[in-house]
Amino acid sequence: MSRYEQWIREYEHRRWKTDDNRMVRPFEWGLEHINGSAVHDDPGGFVKEYAQGAIENSEEWYAPEEVHDYKLDPENVLTFTSPVVSPWPENNVVHGQYFPSQKKQSNGKKAPSVLVLPNWNAKWHGQVSLCRWLQRIGISALKMSLPYHDRRMAKGHERADQLVGPNIGLTLQANRQAVKDARACLTWLEQQGYDRLGILGTSIGSSVGYITLVHDKRVRAGGFFHVSTYFADVVSQGMTTTHVWEGLRNDVSVDKLRDYWAPISPMPYVERGMGAGRNTFMVYGKYDPTFLPEFTHEMLDALREHGANPRVMELPVGHYSLELRPFSYIAGYRMFSYFLKALR
Repeated sequence: MSRYEQWIREYEHRRWKTDDNRMVRPFEWGLEHINGSAVHDDPGGFVKEYAQGAIENSEEWYAPEEVHDYKLDPENVLTFTSPVVSPWPENNVVHGQYFPSQKKQSNGKKAPSVLVLPNWNAKWHGQVSLCRWLQRIGISALKMSLPYHDRRMAKGHERADQLVGPNIGLTLQANRQAVKDARACLTWLEQQGYDRLGILGTSIGSSVGYITLVHDKRVRAGGFFHVSTYFADVVSQGMTTTHVWEGLRNDVSVDKLRDYWAPISPMPYVERGMGAGRNTFMVYGKYDPTFLPEFTHEMLDALREHGANPRVMELPVGHYSLELRPFSYIAGYRMFSYFLKALR
């Protein structure tokens, strides 16, 4: 290991340790969140069958639903009722921050727009600067709060433990909710007159964003910071999810968890060829201890094998250190340039 790589890895570890509110929560099947009963003779069998059905019928499982109560306040905060009803009322109201571009298009068309999906446990102010940069270069942005994040956080929680946690069924429901909420945001943008739509995701926002992209033909381009294969691979092997895996590992194997959480993972849709022909740009870190590079390479190989041709950029960083200069500037410049060209 070079001194530079060691420095990056030490930085990643220091950043990871700054969050001292991670809790190891108990394992739960959570069948009640996926149309099952809390008591079942074979909960693992139920989840596996449910997951297989969700993948085979993913167009229906992730289908958009009509929303009737979109509201944009004077501060450009968008709210509406989520199409998926969870046990926490505060989570059932979707919040988004809208950054309309005033830059006029030379062809007279309305500016393109990008839906921004932040990283796990992002705060309300997270990625606002990214949205403002999009706004400045002539691309409107709508940043959606993921389920159980910031203003949607469940009472008594400091982290979004429901979106990524040791409750199998709840994690499935929460990530499905994220995709359906994202599609509802795209519908709102469409209603505002935007006909050139993109999606930009970071970390888990990348996973949610990719699944949204392949299920929604309105999205012309997808940009993703950090890329991986299966939800279970990241949770079981990633540094930032060690506390989640601690709550799971005594009750479920990685292979079984991969099957259970397959519907909320990008890889099954890649293997079905759903990414073929889609315009994407993927940025990842060579030393990422959360989205391990070997999983990224596996994902990229599968994309190419199944007809996709993603644009790719590898940077000598990890998961957190992508935010450091000059890497953040390099990644941002390349991503913004990509969207400017892809959404012309």
